[in-house]
Amino acid sequence: MKGLGETFGSGAMTNDFKSIKEADVLFVVGSNTTETHPVIGSWIKERKADGAKLIVCDPRKIELAKYADVYIRHNSGSDVALVNGMMHVILRDNLHNAAFIDERVENFEALRKVVEEYTPEKTSEITGVPAELIEAAARTYAAGPNSAIFYTMGITQHQSGTDNVRSLANLALLCGMLGRPGTGVNPLRGQNNVQGACDMGALPNVFTGYQKVENADVRSRMSGLWKCGELPAAPGLTLVKMMEAAGTGDLKCLYIMGENPMVTDPDTNHVRHALENLEFLVVQDIFLTETAQLADVVLPAACWAEKEGTYTNTTRTVQRVRKAVEAPGEARSDWEILTDLANRLGAAWEFKSASEVFDAIAACTPSYAGMSHERLDEGPLSWPCPAVDHPGTPNLHVGRFSRPNGKATFVPCEWKEPHEWPDEEFPFLATTGRILYHYHSGSMSRRSAPGEFVRELFIEINPKDAEALHVEEDAMIRVTSRRGSVSGKAKITDRVPPKMVFLPFHFAEAGANVLTAAVIDPDSETPAYKINAVKVETA
Repeated sequence: MKGLGETFGSGAMTNDFKSIKEADVLFVVGSNTTETHPVIGSWIKERKADGAKLIVCDPRKIELAKYADVYIRHNSGSDVALVNGMMHVILRDNLHNAAFIDERVENFEALRKVVEEYTPEKTSEITGVPAELIEAAARTYAAGPNSAIFYTMGITQHQSGTDNVRSLANLALLCGMLGRPGTGVNPLRGQNNVQGACDMGALPNVFTGYQKVENADVRSRMSGLWKCGELPAAPGLTLVKMMEAAGTGDLKCLYIMGENPMVTDPDTNHVRHALENLEFLVVQDIFLTETAQLADVVLPAACWAEKEGTYTNTTRTVQRVRKAVEAPGEARSDWEILTDLANRLGAAWEFKSASEVFDAIAACTPSYAGMSHERLDEGPLSWPCPAVDHPGTPNLHVGRFSRPNGKATFVPCEWKEPHEWPDEEFPFLATTGRILYHYHSGSMSRRSAPGEFVRELFIEINPKDAEALHVEEDAMIRVTSRRGSVSGKAKITDRVPPKMVFLPFHFAEAGANVLTAAVIDPDSETPAYKINAVKVETA
């Protein structure tokens, strides 16, 4: 969110789903879309079949690669260099949108100066991509006339993740690919309500609607609406920093809702130590997950089909959720649990329904101010929706950007080497990710019929490496990093290039995140899951 927020003024996906059908060029980078966002992936394939051009950039040969007009298999961690190289070609060949830049974007000369050094030849040395492919991607994207960028954690989960996002934003601004259907920079959120959670202030530095905690006027307004005392001006801790503080004893208590860090967070051994070092751990979830098993108190929550409320999807679209069945046992809706807990701690919350909770959200969140359960019963709305007669905003940045002066800004970035790279002791690169048949930590999908298609950890390995290691299909192999070791069945495939292995992280009993480092992007504090130096051997 920080990269887009800095350049555009808003960190959210710029366009709605319908916009995909109006794109002439689809640029997918760092996203295995057909597996991690299969509905959007199907729309991209449909649009490609209707005549759109497709550019795919990924170190793995994902399914979309076989449909691509330009497929780029760049070195992991070289995204900034790749995009800078594309912008070099666009400027060199005068393919940029000068009128758009003059009218709507600042800091152009600074960008020109940085990307001037990233010739196709230099970019090729860094990325491992032939210069002609870099030029082809640049020309295809710039030609449009409507080009849309789609990315996910293959971009953000690097130590340079925010710079990766800034670079993609720079590319879109350079070609004027914003503010209309069929264009935009579109981060696809990893879970169904990630956008909604962020909108609700589930970030350490903002209240709801991204109102900064450092703003005294915002703090005063929120304090009045919430009928509470003075609110702190200092940001809190991100998840990785919480684990660090828990591990050192500086954080005494954690309340975890609907999250399973014992499977999903980097450096699992460190996470276990941190959680066990707490004085008090509360977990609120629908199943007794690996994290819940460590808790002092478990609060049983209702699942999506057992409660009323809303979700906000990746396109900023708020949708109603309606209760279909009763929750089992003592499970309750999250808002009911939190209301009871708040009142026992001295608050005077009087919520009687999810609708009343949403009214309170709308009252303190300008971008949701025009919404209510009653309006949402008539159909979904995309924020910003500032008034009850406002139709919602499918496409952002039409006419002006969200920064105070209405203009976007280029934020040029230099490529930096990854935090870790293969060496003599750890000669392979391991990357982690999701697969079609499982969802996040597997706490739900491993209890469902589709989850039976893939029951255990597999490790993708290139045929050349398998031959050198005398490894056959389904043989057990061990992958070891500086943090830990995990074993799984070999899946021999050219989806990964030589000297790379891929591991899905859904399997707690063979957790891939044992391998990953608790290294973070210094700007967003997002963990760098995608690059891990490892050794591979038969198990």
